Amino acid sequence: MNKYEAEFSNLVKAFRKRHMGKGPREVSTTFCKHWAICEMSGNLSPVEKFIATKDDGKQLLRDARTQMVKDMYRKHRPVEMEELLGAVFVDLFVDIDIDQDFGISVFVFDRNIEAKFTIE
Repeated sequence: MNKYEAEFSNLVKAFRKRHMGKGPREVSTTFCKHWAICEMSGNLSPVEKFIATKDDGKQLLRDARTQMVKDMYRKHRPVEMEELLGAVFVDLFVDIDIDQDFGISVFVFDRNIEAKFTIE
């Protein structure tokens, strides 16, 4: 992970903490073309972990988590991320594995960020 990917990871953690009350424990980002791909662990709160032990809790939690994260970025444009990258946020794809407490988010931007920030 280069320094720009590391900084992007820090922005993701801070953004989620600010808007959800808790951010992931660890974030690792990889830039690929127009995408910033973030792998995240330590996403769930103690209450969410408890909900996951109940019947249908995992699916309910997964559905709520993925939709809430997408809605959060639609309502609160990630300006800090756009400023770091010099690119406009276009879309977000999100998934989480409740059992492993591992999530992935793919941020889509309007230009090739990999070409701009990859250091050989």
